[in-house]
Amino acid sequence: MTAWPTTPPTPSRPPGYSLQKIAFAVVIHPDGRLHQISDLRDHSGKKAVPIQRLLPGQAKPSGSGLNPCFLWDNSAYLLGHVAPRQAKESIDKYRKRAVRTQESFAAFRERHLKLEEEIDDPAFSAICRFLEEWACECSDDHPLLGEISSGFGLFQLLGETRYLHEYPAIRAWWQRQDEVGPLDAAGSICLVTGQPSPIASIHEPKIKGVGGAQSSGALLVSFNCDAFTSYDKSQSHNAPVSEAATFRYATALNGLLSGPHSHRHRFSLGDTTIAFWTGETTVAEGWLSAMFSGDLNSNEAQDAATLQQIEVLLKALRSGGDELRALGDDPATPIYLLGLAPNAARLSVRFWHTDTLGHLFDRLKAHYEALRIVPQFEAGSKRPDPEFPPSWRLLRETARESKDIPPLLAGALMRAILEGTPYPDSLAGAVIRRIRADRTINFYRAAVLKAWLTRLNCTQGGIPVSLDTERTDPAYRLGRLFAVLEKTQEDALPGINATIRERFYSAASATPSMVFPRLLRTYQHHLAKLVSGAKVNREKLVQEIVDGLDTMPPHLNLEAQALFAIGYYHQRKALFGGNKAQDMTTDDKE
Repeated sequence: MTAWPTTPPTPSRPPGYSLQKIAFAVVIHPDGRLHQISDLRDHSGKKAVPIQRLLPGQAKPSGSGLNPCFLWDNSAYLLGHVAPRQAKESIDKYRKRAVRTQESFAAFRERHLKLEEEIDDPAFSAICRFLEEWACECSDDHPLLGEISSGFGLFQLLGETRYLHEYPAIRAWWQRQDEVGPLDAAGSICLVTGQPSPIASIHEPKIKGVGGAQSSGALLVSFNCDAFTSYDKSQSHNAPVSEAATFRYATALNGLLSGPHSHRHRFSLGDTTIAFWTGETTVAEGWLSAMFSGDLNSNEAQDAATLQQIEVLLKALRSGGDELRALGDDPATPIYLLGLAPNAARLSVRFWHTDTLGHLFDRLKAHYEALRIVPQFEAGSKRPDPEFPPSWRLLRETARESKDIPPLLAGALMRAILEGTPYPDSLAGAVIRRIRADRTINFYRAAVLKAWLTRLNCTQGGIPVSLDTERTDPAYRLGRLFAVLEKTQEDALPGINATIRERFYSAASATPSMVFPRLLRTYQHHLAKLVSGAKVNREKLVQEIVDGLDTMPPHLNLEAQALFAIGYYHQRKALFGGNKAQDMTTDDKE
C-alpha cells in the first residue's frame, strides 16, 4: 500500500476533528446559569479576527436542512440569536429568518439533550441545563453577538481554562463514535483499506491549495447528482472510503498542498497542481519543487552547503540517479507524485505515478537529453537559455496566453516525462500551430519538437543537437534552405520590416513545392545585391543544400514540419554564429 508522507508538513490532527474559526465562548456556571459571553477574537491587528481551534466534527455542513454541530456552532444554533434586520431586508424575509433561527436552536438543544445520559458527564449536563432554561430573546442583551460578523462559538465552564469539548470523558465519547459508527448498508468495505468500516458520506476536510479550485476547498470524491449514482447508493457511498481513511488522505494532502512547507511538496504545470512525497526523508525531496519549476540555480546559493546540494542535483540530472548518494540519499527510496486539476467544486486526477528517487532522476536525465539542442541565447547573454528547460515553459509555447493551454496537456506531458514514453502528439501539434501563427521558432519550441521526434524514432540517426550538414531528410534541408534564403534577403535589404518568414513560412513548411520555386527566383535578385565574396559563399551554401534534395515534396506531414522547423533553427543559429542570437528571429512572441 502507498505510504503516507513520513514527515507531515502540518501538525497532525486526530480523526474526527477540524480547525474552525472561533469568535466567542458561552461561559456558564456548573448549574447551567449563564455567566457571560466572552470575546475570543484576536485584537492584535487593525481588525478583530476569529482564532482557530480544533473542534469535533468537520466543516459546517451546508444545505437547507438543520445541521447542528457538537458543542460548537454559530450564534443562531448556539443561542437562538437573530441578527438585526438589514436595511434592504424585507419584513417577510426577516420574519422567516427569525423562525429559522428558532428552529436551529431547537435542533441544537434536542441533539445535546438526547446525548446527556449516554455521555454521563457533569460538565456536559451543565450545558444541557443551560439549553433547557435559555430563552433566545435574552441573546439581544449581549451586544457582542451583534458585533461578530463571522466565526463560531463554543462552551466553557466558569473557572476552567479548557473548553467543554476538551474534557476527557467527552473526548473519549467522541472518539468512540468515530471508531464504531454505523456500518453502511451495502457492505461497508473500504476501497482503501479493504476492511469493514464506517463509510464517509462526504469526504472532508476539503482539499485546499489546488490552483484554480475554490479557495474554500474542493472534493476529490463527490456524488451530488442521481446520474452519477448506482445500486441505490447515495453520495460518496458510490465510491466507499472509510471515514478514517478519508480523514488521513485529506489531511495529508492538505499538508502537502497548503501547509506551511507546501512550497517543498508541490508545483504547478498548466492547470495541474502536482503534490509529491518520498517514503522517507531525503535531501533531494526538498529541492524537487524548485527543480521542476526551473528555479534550481547554483549562482543564487547562499552558503557552501546549499551550493554543494545544488551541484549534486545538477550532476544527477546530467548523469543519473546514482549521483544522489553524494547527498546521503538512497536512490531506492520510493517517491509518489499526484497530479490534480480543478473542476468547479471537485478535483480530477490528472495522473498518479510511483517510482524510486533514483529512477525518477534517470527519467529526468533522459527527458533533458531529448530536449537538448543548441541554445538560441548562449551563456553570457542577458537571458541565456537554460540547460534544463522547465516543463511549464515548454507548455507556455503551446498557446498565446497561459489560460489557453490545452487542459489535458500538462498531465500528458508529465506522464511522458515520468514514464519515458513518447511525448503527446498534441504537444508538437500545438507548438507547430503557434509557429505558423506568429512565425517564430525559439529555443523552447525547437527543443519540444526535437524531443517529440526523438521519442517517436521516426528518423534515422536521431535528431541532431546542432546543424548537421550531412543530413539528407528533405524536410530538414528545406528548413535549412528557407533560413538561408531569409538571411540573404536580410543582407540584401538591411532594416527590412518583414522577411519571407512573415509571408511564406506557413506555406513553405506545409506545401514546399508550391512556394520554394517562387522563393528561389526572388533569391536571385537578393543575391545580386550582395558583395562579391558574400555572394560566392552564399551561393555555395545554397547549392550544397539543394544538391541533397532529390525532390520538392508537395506536402509535409506533422513530423516533417517539425523537422523543417529544426532545420530552420539549426541553420539560423549557424549563420549568426552566436554573435547576435537575438537576430535569429525578429521577435520572440509567445
